[in-house]
Amino acid sequence: FFAVAKMSEEDRGKSSWAKRTSDVLFADGGRNLPGFMVGRQMCVTLCFFIIARVTTIKLNYDDDTNTLDDNIFNVSDGAQAFFETGLLGALITTVVASIMWQLVASAFPMAFLSTPITYILLRWCLFLE
Repeated sequence: FFAVAKMSEEDRGKSSWAKRTSDVLFADGGRNLPGFMVGRQMCVTLCFFIIARVTTIKLNYDDDTNTLDDNIFNVSDGAQAFFETGLLGALITTVVASIMWQLVASAFPMAFLSTPITYILLRWCLFLE
């Protein structure tokens, strides 16, 4: 959104979704931009916890006989301990849900702004804020 803020209003209005998104984002003199940033952080944090919970792989050990064959995908005990912490979800969220979207948006601001999902995510983040 910061790259789009420097563009003229005519350039932002070439796509109907880009115009809608820009109108919401820059309404009231740009007051929604800081609100979006707060809502975005809340959304990323929420995704962080949900994905960490979903990607946590906790095996039920019956007794003291757990061996290498008891781990998922036959990984080592250290890798299995890593899977059980939920940090795998944190890594996925950081790379995929946060950094990748920022890189795509900064490289292709108009293409990113012209998609309906950007408008929906903007509204969701403003709702969270």
